[in-house]
Amino acid sequence: MPLQLNPILVVSYIDETRDALVKTLNSSEALAVACTTFCEAENLALKEMFSGLLVDLPSIIKSKGEEKIVAYTLANFFPTLRVRTMGGMIVPMAMPGSAKQDKNLGDFLTNSCSAFVPRTLRAYKRHPVCLSTLISHKDVELKGFSLDISWGGMFIVDLQLEKFSVGDQITIFLPEFGCTISAEIRNIKQWGIRRQAPGIGLSFNEFDEDTEKIIASITRTSKEFDRDRLSA
Repeated sequence: MPLQLNPILVVSYIDETRDALVKTLNSSEALAVACTTFCEAENLALKEMFSGLLVDLPSIIKSKGEEKIVAYTLANFFPTLRVRTMGGMIVPMAMPGSAKQDKNLGDFLTNSCSAFVPRTLRAYKRHPVCLSTLISHKDVELKGFSLDISWGGMFIVDLQLEKFSVGDQITIFLPEFGCTISAEIRNIKQWGIRRQAPGIGLSFNEFDEDTEKIIASITRTSKEFDRDRLSA
């Protein structure tokens, strides 16, 4: 029975190795998306959902600069299996100081990847900021407050979650700045999840130059230099 997984990202700088990894995944009835660089994989993960990352260890070691930072970010976001290819075999290889990984491809797919909730990579860093909000939704206005904000969206704490559905288009008014932003509900966190506030995760639609200046003043960053990446 085929695995019920989203595709697995496969990254290697070497064509033959990348092809071998894809072939091995396909033989395990898992879909693979081949990438020649980590930055290519990042661009895909910002738009689509994947269940894991299968990567050639020598490629991680050889990566430099932005590629190294992105490789580190992806490996900390997705279930990751680092491997070397030896003939027709792939052998899991752990890096010193890296997180524990599965001992073989089967465990990686059936345990780690199956347990991972697929989601797109976050484009921008979250900044913990509490702002008063007024949500306009289906001719109803609801008061709330933000838990965090980024260039891509914000999370608003709310207890009346039954009023919302993923995909709803809403309008947010920020009284402190006299600013209105349109957004889409991307996820809903229900009440009772341990150490998580209930509320709605929003993705901003396009906004004008004045709103861009307001977000820059709130986050104290510029959009082009605020990517959500870890330090390598």
